[in-house]
Amino acid sequence: MVRTLGVAVVGFGWMGRVHTQAYARVPHHFPGLSLRPELVAVADEVPGRAEEAAVQYGFAAAHRDWREVAADPRVRAVSIAAPNFLHREIGLAMAEAGKHIWIEKPVGLTAEDARAVSDAVTKAGVQGTVGFNYRGAPAVAAARELIASGEIGTVTHVRIRLFSDYAAHPEGALTWRYERERGGSGVLGDLASHGVDLARFLLGEIEALTADTAIFLPRRARPTGATAGHTRATGGELGPVENEDYVNCLLRFASGARGVLEACRVSVGEQNNYGFEVHGTKGAVFWDFRRMGELGVSRGTSYQDQPVSTVYVGPGDGEYAAFQPGSANSMGYDDLKVIEAHHFLRSIAENTPYGATLADAVHSAAALDAMSRSAEQGTWVSLA
Repeated sequence: MVRTLGVAVVGFGWMGRVHTQAYARVPHHFPGLSLRPELVAVADEVPGRAEEAAVQYGFAAAHRDWREVAADPRVRAVSIAAPNFLHREIGLAMAEAGKHIWIEKPVGLTAEDARAVSDAVTKAGVQGTVGFNYRGAPAVAAARELIASGEIGTVTHVRIRLFSDYAAHPEGALTWRYERERGGSGVLGDLASHGVDLARFLLGEIEALTADTAIFLPRRARPTGATAGHTRATGGELGPVENEDYVNCLLRFASGARGVLEACRVSVGEQNNYGFEVHGTKGAVFWDFRRMGELGVSRGTSYQDQPVSTVYVGPGDGEYAAFQPGSANSMGYDDLKVIEAHHFLRSIAENTPYGATLADAVHSAAALDAMSRSAEQGTWVSLA
């Protein structure tokens, strides 16, 4: 029997739209799911944005204040896609109101924020899913199984990269993203949080790390009006960029493996260059988000001069079969959010966590805090 679940979206920038579209698509890709999302409410503080969303997507109610969503008994589950500095306040309020939450990373500005939301979800007995979408790629699921099977031997080292140019333009507006109080740790929260989650998803717990950070564009112009995404601004008053453009980090895993994680938001010439290379004693596996359905795999007994083959993921890998019938058919970013929506709704239906949880967000945030401390102190920091 299929039941209807009232859902709401708080924050209707690009990510709020992605969540909304994912809810609409879930029944088509996962028809066996016992819950069908119903778009009950949308909230955004920018004048007119929620009303436009209601007209375009069919939400029953539109609000400027997210607190009206928390008070609405028709809403049983909420997507939180608001800016980072609001994650803790909104997450706590929704959990305390008995609503399940699908919240974007990094779940606040610090590990304390993430832990507070996680504790609130546990106390309320509701489900919490976190937007670590890259672990949902079928090729990443296939890589994880390959590593766990021992086909590449014992993992020795990994390199994880997250390079982008979304903040590279010197006329990029000085929005909340660049403020310590509202944007937190900059590229650490934006991109390195995904890198930490991928590292843990593939290789297990991180035992210790040491990091270095930098701000390469130290001043930007303040915007004169409402912003969305990565708006440009010219002629405005210049202000300081307070958080990090770049981080590189050495990792030590509990397994004994070593790693390098590097992330940058101002990499000219790089657009969504996200991926990893995992090396083992018998082989290796490589993944590039821009070629999402492919893995580079080296395995065998040659060791030296061992070739790398391109493997196309297919219906047996992760949730691929819900989207395509045969190998090498392309998937896209929005499909990963549909997978997240499915995990979220399935968690609610079965009262069992699926996908990335708030516990994963706490681990990631703890690593980000450790990176910041390490960069400040110039030392290794233990996560044990």
